[in-house]
Amino acid sequence: MKSHAKVVVVGGGCVGASILYGLTQHGCSDAVMLERTTLTSGSTWHAAGLLVTFVRSHNISKMTMETIRIYGEVEKKLGSSVGLRQVGQLRVANTEKRWDEFQSYISIAEAAGVPCRLVTPEEIKEIHPLLAQSENIRGGILHDQDGYVNPADITMGLAKLARDQGATVYQNTEAQAYEKLDNGHWKVTTSKGEITCEHLIFATGNYARENARRVGLDLPCIPIVHQYWTTETVPLLKERRTEGLPEFPILRDEDYGAYLREDVGGFQFGPYEFEKDLKLFAEDKVPADFGADLLPEDFEAVETQWERALERVPALGEVGIKANTRGPFQMTPDELPLCGPAPGHDNLWLAEGVPGGILWGGTMGERLARWIVDGHPGIDMSEIDPRRFGDYASKRWTMDKVRETWGTHMDAHVPGEDFPSARPMKTMPSYDLLTAQGAVWTTFNGYEFPRWFAKSPAEATPEHSFRRTNHMELVQEEVRVTREEAGFIEMSPMTKFTVRGPGAAKWLDGIMANKLPKVGRMTLAVALNPQGGMEGEYTIVRYGENDFYLVSTPNGQVYNWDYLSRLLPDDGSVIMEDISEQLGVIALAGPKSREILQQLTDNDLSNAAFPWLTAQMGEVGYAKGVHLLRVSYTGELGWELHHPVGYNRHLVDQLLKAGVKPFGLEALESMRLEKSYRAINREICKDMTPFEAGLDRFVALEGREFIGRDALVRQKEAGGYSTLVTLKLPFCDTSVMADESVYRDGTLVGRVTSGGFSYYCNHDIAMALVPQELTAEGTRLQVMVHNEMREAEVIGICAVDPTSARARA
Repeated sequence: MKSHAKVVVVGGGCVGASILYGLTQHGCSDAVMLERTTLTSGSTWHAAGLLVTFVRSHNISKMTMETIRIYGEVEKKLGSSVGLRQVGQLRVANTEKRWDEFQSYISIAEAAGVPCRLVTPEEIKEIHPLLAQSENIRGGILHDQDGYVNPADITMGLAKLARDQGATVYQNTEAQAYEKLDNGHWKVTTSKGEITCEHLIFATGNYARENARRVGLDLPCIPIVHQYWTTETVPLLKERRTEGLPEFPILRDEDYGAYLREDVGGFQFGPYEFEKDLKLFAEDKVPADFGADLLPEDFEAVETQWERALERVPALGEVGIKANTRGPFQMTPDELPLCGPAPGHDNLWLAEGVPGGILWGGTMGERLARWIVDGHPGIDMSEIDPRRFGDYASKRWTMDKVRETWGTHMDAHVPGEDFPSARPMKTMPSYDLLTAQGAVWTTFNGYEFPRWFAKSPAEATPEHSFRRTNHMELVQEEVRVTREEAGFIEMSPMTKFTVRGPGAAKWLDGIMANKLPKVGRMTLAVALNPQGGMEGEYTIVRYGENDFYLVSTPNGQVYNWDYLSRLLPDDGSVIMEDISEQLGVIALAGPKSREILQQLTDNDLSNAAFPWLTAQMGEVGYAKGVHLLRVSYTGELGWELHHPVGYNRHLVDQLLKAGVKPFGLEALESMRLEKSYRAINREICKDMTPFEAGLDRFVALEGREFIGRDALVRQKEAGGYSTLVTLKLPFCDTSVMADESVYRDGTLVGRVTSGGFSYYCNHDIAMALVPQELTAEGTRLQVMVHNEMREAEVIGICAVDPTSARARA
C-alpha cells in the first residue's frame, strides 16, 4: 500500500465514499480510503436509502438538497443508474398541532429553496389512494424532490468516480492505531502496513466510539437498532407498473409512526421505535465477528405501529411479509451528525454519528472536502459541528438522550421544545431557590437554565405550541418588571476564558475584528475566519495591559476554546484558561438596578465612577472576588455579577430578599429582539460577515491586521451584499420564529434570522437578511408566517431605546 497520502479516510460506507469523491472534485486526488472489510459492509448495505428534505433549518435544508443534487450528478457521470428515484414524499397531518407544524414550515422551505407544497385532504386522496380516508386528516405536505437511492449502488458509484480521478481504495484493510507525528502529520497503522497523511478523517459508522477512543475522544453517539419490512407484491402496485404509472410518493402518517414506500411491486414499511422499545447496539465495542450481518426480527417492538398502519393502509394486510431487515446505525443526542474538526486535534476530522448516512453522505463529502482544501466549508456547519457538545455528554447521558430523541422522532416538534430525559444534570447552588420561585427550566451546555417563572403548577407545565401559550402573560410581566423596575436572571452557564501573558494583547488584536478595550473597559468583539465569517462573539474585559477576561455563549464553550487554542502562539507568550466552571453569572437589569445593587456593594456605582461598558472587581454581599460588568443583554441599565460559584446561592438569596423578581430566557430573548442585539448562530454566523450582520461599528479596519480583514476590505469595496434589518410585524395567534421567507411585492428577497413576540411593544419583531436597497427605514416588506403573508416594516436601529440612553443612565 502507499506510504503517504494528503488525506486518509477511515471507513468505506456511503459517507466515506462521499468524502473521497468530494475531495477529488475539489482537486485533491491524493486521497486514500481504508475499509476494514468491503465497501458498504456496515450500516450502508441495509439502509433504506431515503432522501428527506423536511427540516426546520435553513442550512440543513440546503445541505439535504445538496445531497440529492450530488447523487443526480453522480448518476449522470456514471452513465448508469444508482437507483435514484425522486418519487416525492407525502406527510399527513391528523392533528391541529401537526398541521400547524406544516404551515409553519412552508415559509422555511421557500427561503431555503426546498420545493414543497401544502395539500388538502381531497388532494391527499388523489395523491395516495391507498391511504384510508379519515375525518381527522387536516391536510398534508408534499415534497416533490424527495425519494430514495440504492445505498450500495450510490456508494460504489462514488468510490468508482473517486478512483477514476486518482484516489485509492484499500479494502480488507483495518485501521488499528493512530499517532500524531512531530511534523503535524498522522501515522495510521493498518492490518497491511503504515501510511502517513496530512489530514485524517474518521467515517467509521458503528465503530465511531471505539475508534475515536484511540485518539482520546469520547464521542456522543451510540448505535441504535432499527428495522423495516418488505411485503409481497401488492396487486394495485403491480397493475400501476404495468400501466406505466409512476410510483406513489413515500408516505408518512403520524397515526402509525412509520414511513411506507414502494419496493419492487410491494411495500417497504419502516416503523420508528418508541423510546421504551428502542434497543441500543455495541455501546462500547462492536463484536469482532459482526460484519455485514443483520439482527433477528423484533416484531414486538413495533407491533403497535404495524396495527395502526393496517388501519390506515388496508392493502398492507392483504399481502404477506417477504423479508425483515434489522440492523444498527449511529445516532446522536440531537439526531444530527458529528461533522467537522475533532476538538483538540489538528488535521483530524470527524464524519461520525450519522443518523442516515445516505441522506447526509453527499453533502458531508462536499463540505468536508471544501473545508480541507479551501479552508472553509462554504456554509455554516454549526448545527452539525462535533464541538457543539460539551464534556457533559457522557456515555450514559448519550444513551438516554438517544433513546428519547429517536423515540420522539415522529412527534410534531415545536422550536425550543424541552425534553425531560437525563435532567436535571448540572445545576448551580441557587437551583433550589429559583425552583421555589417557580422556575421552569431549559438547558444550556448541560446546565439547567431558567426559561420562565410560573405562579402555579399548571403554568409550570410547558405548553409546546406554534400558537399563544399558557405562559405568555407570565413572560410579559417579567419583561415589564425588568423594563420598568428591575429583574435578575441566573446565567451561570456562560463561557468564561482568561487570556494572559506578555503576548496576550498582540495575539487578541490579531484575531478580533474590533479594537481591544482600554484597561478597565470592555467591548464586544467578533473573531473571524479568513473568509470574513464570524467564528465567535466575545465580551472582552481588559483588567491590565495583557490581562483579559472573555465571556461568550454557553454552548460555545468547546467550540470557542478549540478555535482559539488552534491559534495560540508556540512560544508560550499567551496563556489561556477556561474558568467557566469556576465562576457563576447573575445579571441584574432595570432602571432600579443601581439603587438595589448599591445596597449590596461598597463600589461606587454612580455614572461618574462606574460608566457604561466598564468593569471593576469588588464585593457584593458577602461574596468576594466578584467581577462587576456594567453591561446588559436586555438593553437596560444593569450589571453582570461574575462570581466564584460558592457564592451563587448567597447572591440570589440577597437579590430575592431585596425584592427583585427573577426572569427567564424567554423574557431575555424578547428584550434582545427589542434591542436588535445579534445572537450567536442566528445573526452571528460563520458564513455571515460583520458587515452583513450590521455590526460595522464593531469592525476597526484602519491600521490593523487581523484574521479576515482582507475579506472584509474586498467585500466593502465590492458592495452589493445583503444586510440585516429589523422588521415590525403585527402579532397574530402565531409569531415569526426563524428562517422564514421575506418578500417584496411577492418576490422572495431574503429570510428571517430570528424573531418573536415583543412583550414590551406588543407586536412581533424579526431580524432579516435582505438586499441593501431594501434597508431604508419605512420600507414595506412581507414575511410569510404560518402560511400567511404578513406586512412588515423596516424600523430604525431597534424597537426600544435606539440611543441606548437607558443603558447609559
